[in-house]
Amino acid sequence: MKLVKTKAYILGVISLWLCTSCLDKYPSDAIPSNRAITTVEEANQAVIGIYADYKSSSLYSGNLTLLPDIQADLVYAVNGYTNVFGDVWRWSIKPTNEDIEAVYAALYKVIGDCNYFFEQIGKWENTLTDDDAYEKLQGYKGEVYFARALAYSELIKCFCKAYDPETAKNELGVVLVSKYTNAGKLERSSLYDSYDFVLKDLEKAEEALALDEDEEDDVLYNTPYFSYYAVKALQARVYLYMQDWEKAEECATEVIESDKYILSDVNTIYTGNYSYYDYMWQYDQSTEIIWKVGFTSTSYGGRLGQVFLNYDYVSYRPDYVPASWVLALYEANDLRYNAFFGQVTTGFSHGLTWPLLIKYHGNQDFMNSYNILHVSMPKVFRLSEQYLIRAEAYCRLKNYGSAAEDLTTLRKARYSSYGNAMLGEENWLDEISNERVRELYMEGFRLNDLKRWGKGFERKPQLESVTDGSSLKISADNPLFVWPIPQHEIDLPDADIQPNESN
Repeated sequence: MKLVKTKAYILGVISLWLCTSCLDKYPSDAIPSNRAITTVEEANQAVIGIYADYKSSSLYSGNLTLLPDIQADLVYAVNGYTNVFGDVWRWSIKPTNEDIEAVYAALYKVIGDCNYFFEQIGKWENTLTDDDAYEKLQGYKGEVYFARALAYSELIKCFCKAYDPETAKNELGVVLVSKYTNAGKLERSSLYDSYDFVLKDLEKAEEALALDEDEEDDVLYNTPYFSYYAVKALQARVYLYMQDWEKAEECATEVIESDKYILSDVNTIYTGNYSYYDYMWQYDQSTEIIWKVGFTSTSYGGRLGQVFLNYDYVSYRPDYVPASWVLALYEANDLRYNAFFGQVTTGFSHGLTWPLLIKYHGNQDFMNSYNILHVSMPKVFRLSEQYLIRAEAYCRLKNYGSAAEDLTTLRKARYSSYGNAMLGEENWLDEISNERVRELYMEGFRLNDLKRWGKGFERKPQLESVTDGSSLKISADNPLFVWPIPQHEIDLPDADIQPNESN
């Protein structure tokens, strides 16, 4: 079905009201019942609202990206920090934690808006007689199926245990709501059924967003719209998390071999002093971006770089700085280091000098033209992750040679020279783990990676790190690898939502 690219960004970010259930959110367009979605154009506007939901600072431009990596072993809080996300960093997470609640609420906000869309168009879509209008509507439906699948996949990642095919039918999943009205009793499904729901939505999205012959030459990279290959990218990620190595490899391969995306090379200059790789982080544009959350200067979400820089045009006072072990992972010829980190003397009284995270310093157009600092467009799906997914899947299948080829391909796009990888039974997990840190640093993957690998970690104090939280040993079975279900959801009078061990 032809993907109709007629979306436009809407202004502002919708507020999230946490005083009511996260599962009972009104549509982002706030369309009252007497102004329901009745035409294809109104359906398009509803889809625009769903894209806008993903701009929320509780999601990819904020909490959903930052909290998992701050909670894990990638950063340290600095003496003098503002205590933002402090409970998460200290592993003192309660069911009433507002930052966690906000993630839960924002994801169910997306789901609620998707369900409202399906309920409304279901009343009239079969009456359409215009083939072009019907085709457009099917494309919109594909986008909404993908949006819902993505939201549920993130809920599962954050609020459920790692998937084990042997036990998944007996583990708690998420509350599956597929209707906007008369949704039924609110209770958690199994982990197996939760992922099955995601996969079925992705199947529908795949069919609706499949490319026609006349679209084969279309440019699909760097898009803020969901596409067929975004579907395949999420399928690859989900299958990896489900330990279905063959399907993870198959889906990742389809993305990689589509020739629609090209790794941004650190050795090829795009403009001025910027390589293609530098330009991706400085201007949020790249041939390897499969889907990004699209911002404009008047409609953007959170500030990913704020807690790592807190620049006030005079000095930097970061809340969090990179862990020294992370900095040591990058070899001298790995040019990701210079794109991600910059040595700065901070404005604190202790004058800490440290490589700060400049990866999210902010979109240069926003900074130079509008004085908007630390706002970067989240790059939710990139080609590099697909190489990492396929390499890990290959290793699980004991095809270490092919996995090494994938890591080598990725490194040659990131290293000034050399970059060959060597993998075998003894070292593959360490190599994959380290490469995921180097490539996906502070993009929200680390906590779940540790959880699904069954690995804990230990923090030891580093220069000017906050005492409370710097000495921490987390075992692989710590229940807080799975975030607590928000307490107000547990307490709903008409629901039977089971808590997690961390509640």
